Amino acid sequence: MVVCVKTQRVTITSAMAVPVLLLLCSLISWVSLYISFCQINSQRHYEWNCRLVTLVHGVLIVCFSAYVGFIDGPWPFTHPGSPNTELQIQVLCLSLGYFIFDMCWCIYFQTEGLVMLAHHSLSILGIVMVLTLERSAVEVNAVIFGSEVTNPFLQTRWFLRESGYYHSWLGDVVDLLFVLLFFGVRIGVGGRLLYCELSSPVPLPIVKLAGAAMYTVSWMFMLNIGRFAWRKSYHKYKTWSERSRLSLHNNGHIKKAC
Repeated sequence: MVVCVKTQRVTITSAMAVPVLLLLCSLISWVSLYISFCQINSQRHYEWNCRLVTLVHGVLIVCFSAYVGFIDGPWPFTHPGSPNTELQIQVLCLSLGYFIFDMCWCIYFQTEGLVMLAHHSLSILGIVMVLTLERSAVEVNAVIFGSEVTNPFLQTRWFLRESGYYHSWLGDVVDLLFVLLFFGVRIGVGGRLLYCELSSPVPLPIVKLAGAAMYTVSWMFMLNIGRFAWRKSYHKYKTWSERSRLSLHNNGHIKKAC
């Protein structure tokens, strides 16, 4: 009996050693990338370089998580709570290293509000949880895909604003794609995934609770985005209406003069 217990402990320890090593490599890589950007773009402020790291993470993790979730499998909508695969573990550790780096950066520079910090905290705790449980990585991987698929557009919007190109047709296109993707993927597809998670008997209750909390945060973001979209649309309409009235007024004066 003692031998069996010791063997089980050794197996658990060795199983967790791989994710820990992957996490350390990931964290070192993201910190090194940030330092490299700071050296290359020394004339830029720290947030510019941090958002470059965020953009790189967003593009990479969307591609990797899409392959893991929708090509390599298993399908997250039909196999929630399934055992973790090696590829899922690698992708989650890559993302976990980034979230830890960005969380520390945001706290140090105090650039983000409570909603974003809650999102990062839930992401970190969720990934650590499924790595420890050695199951349910399939749905967490899908959540990360849905959370990060809008990130490149969000960062592009910020870079456009900083560069002075935001108030153009390109800024409008980026905003439109961001809002549509956020609502369609994070709210629409995310709601379907949460339903599959809660209705399945396989995932543990703590995993279901974490999924519900993450979806709640997405709705908090959605409310803020909705208010922003309404203000921008109203401002665009008001500007267009004023220009139309001014154009009609000028045309009237021209006709009278003729």
